[in-house]
Amino acid sequence: MSQTIGYITLVVRDYDEAIAFFTRSLGFDLIEDTPSKDRRGREKRWVLVAPRGSGGTALLLAKASTNEEAASIGNQTGGRVFLFLHTDELLAGLPSDERKRREVRQGAKGRRIRNSSSLRRSLRQQVGFVEAERLLRIAAKFEAKR
Repeated sequence: MSQTIGYITLVVRDYDEAIAFFTRSLGFDLIEDTPSKDRRGREKRWVLVAPRGSGGTALLLAKASTNEEAASIGNQTGGRVFLFLHTDELLAGLPSDERKRREVRQGAKGRRIRNSSSLRRSLRQQVGFVEAERLLRIAAKFEAKR
């Protein structure tokens, strides 16, 4: 018997904002964006994104429809790490012209650590301030060791 995880739901504030973050900031592919209805008959969308070329588990972006759901945005696992993205370069998905505008600072061992204020803002909006800063610190340490 073969089993895989097909989708993991991520509650977001806004569909288009979340799509832009995952596709532009992280270089994910938009797999599907289909109009749908929720269990009460209200308009919603079925939005799937996945790392480019992964062919595996995708994220189902679900817009918060209640105050309780909205309160979980950025803290969907009670403060625990939610997902681990393995990548060759954290900012690889950005268009080359945006990469050129990126602020570059000197890091540990003389390595260049790329830092993007637009990525930082987008990440903060999607996963919350504390988690975004933690993820960016981890990425900087990883870059410094490479």
